[in-house]
Amino acid sequence: MNTTELRLIDANLNRLREGIRVVEDIFRYVYNNKDIASKLKELRHKSRISIYDELLDSRDIKNDVLKQSTASEKSRDDLNSILIANFKRAQESSRVLEEVCKLEENNSSEVFKYIRYELYDLEKALTKITSNSK
Repeated sequence: MNTTELRLIDANLNRLREGIRVVEDIFRYVYNNKDIASKLKELRHKSRISIYDELLDSRDIKNDVLKQSTASEKSRDDLNSILIANFKRAQESSRVLEEVCKLEENNSSEVFKYIRYELYDLEKALTKITSNSK
């Protein structure tokens, strides 16, 4: 893979794991739900690629043209809106990873597809929990 493809993967792996981690911590610390937090932790741990050094070398934060936050990223209404934003962030990133990994002859693409569909199912169930606790 070339540097730009590695940079794309690096950014989306970070975004995916960060989004999952926010949701995981909400269910770990706010709802004290071990089962849900453990499932999210499992998905987060599945979102790894074995080329860490190459990914790190490709990282170029100084030249990221969209590193500034948008207005909608700077505020959230409640815990439910944080949950939804981070589910969407993780789902979108897993889709990018699924597509970019198709450039290589391996099964990483299927792993990210699995993660994406698991996140869709979890989002449906878990946003009901947080929206009911307002």
